[in-house]
Amino acid sequence: MPNLAVVDMEGKSVGTIELAESVFGIEPNAAVMHQMVVSYLAAQRQGTQSALTRSEVSGGGKKPWRQKGTGRARQGSTRAPQWTHGGVVFAPKPRDYRFSVNKKVRRLAMKSAFSSKVMENELIVVDSISMDEYKTKKIVAMLSAIGAEKKALIVLPEVDSKVIKSANNIPGVKTAQVNTLNVYDILNADKLIIVKDAVSKIEEVYA
Repeated sequence: MPNLAVVDMEGKSVGTIELAESVFGIEPNAAVMHQMVVSYLAAQRQGTQSALTRSEVSGGGKKPWRQKGTGRARQGSTRAPQWTHGGVVFAPKPRDYRFSVNKKVRRLAMKSAFSSKVMENELIVVDSISMDEYKTKKIVAMLSAIGAEKKALIVLPEVDSKVIKSANNIPGVKTAQVNTLNVYDILNADKLIIVKDAVSKIEEVYA
C-alpha cells in the first residue's frame, strides 16, 4: 500500500497515512481517463450555435430568371447557398454535446487519476485546513509552504465557505469536495491537495 507523509498548513510533517491500494495504487488506465476528460469537456459546451438553412431564410420565392435562353446558369431561388444572403448548407443547430460514460468506467478513471498523482509525487495530504476568517493570504502561504505554488486542486471533506472563498481569488487554484471531484480537474492540477479526512471518504466511495 502507498504511504504518504501528512503535513500541516506550515508544511511540517505531522505523521504518515496509508492509502488504499485499490484506489491510490492501481495501474493508471490512460484510455478511460481520456474518455472521461473528453466527456467532461463535451458537457461544458453550450451548444447554442445556430444558423439558417435555405428553407429558413426569408425571400427567394420567385425564380430569378427563366430556365432557358438567358445564357446564365439555371437558378430557382436567390436564397440558395451559393447566393449572397442565401442559406447555409449544413447549418449548425442547437444541440447537447453530452454523452454518457458507464459507471464502472467512471470509477476506474477516477482511481486511475488518483493513482497517477501518487506515482508522479503530485499528491499532498494535509492534516487539516482551518480558517478563522476569509483570508486569501493564508491559503497562499499554505500553498507556498507545501510546494504547490502552481495549479492546485484542494479537496475538502465538506463545504467550508471560508476556505473556498479564500482560495477563489488565487489564479490556478480550485477547490472541490469528494462528491464534486472529476477526472479533468485532478489531471489538470499540478498538485492534488487532499485534506486527511477527505482521504477516508474517497476510499469509502471508490474502494
